[in-house]
Amino acid sequence: MRLPPSKPLHEKPVGTTHMSKIIRLLVAISACQIAGIIGSIFTAPSIPRWYATLKKPDFTPPNWVFAPVWTTLFVLMGVSAYLVWNKGLENKNVKMALLIFSIQLALNMLWSFLFFGLKSPLYAFFEILILWLVILLTIVSFSTISKTASWLLIPYIIWVSFAAILNFYIVRLNL
Repeated sequence: MRLPPSKPLHEKPVGTTHMSKIIRLLVAISACQIAGIIGSIFTAPSIPRWYATLKKPDFTPPNWVFAPVWTTLFVLMGVSAYLVWNKGLENKNVKMALLIFSIQLALNMLWSFLFFGLKSPLYAFFEILILWLVILLTIVSFSTISKTASWLLIPYIIWVSFAAILNFYIVRLNL
């Protein structure tokens, strides 16, 4: 009786690849949600006090809109990052794209700190312009790896474009 050939040691057991993909997806989404939570640490206390006193343009959404929009955007960002990460960190384009993604995520948190933490809409406005450019760079770098990943970031750049306009008007109305 002949035994079937054994699998090479470097082969992963059945199911490990699928499980590692699920773990990667959860890590990517969680990392983005954690960035949102960190931003909300600066935001939440300022909403009823400082932000409520600011003059805002007529097109300012009600406060309750922001949490579900950002939660959704952070999920889309996480899925997008996962799709790129799933192409393999051994690929230098993947590493660079995820580095750019990480920078925009840090800039996202920084905006909350500047606007709500430091109560400086002016600094936040200049920072959101840089954030917008880095989001665009992220979209471009993701598009070379996964078109779907880049498309998932389109709602994010649209919302940040709107936020930049809103930020500009807040600066202008409160000088």
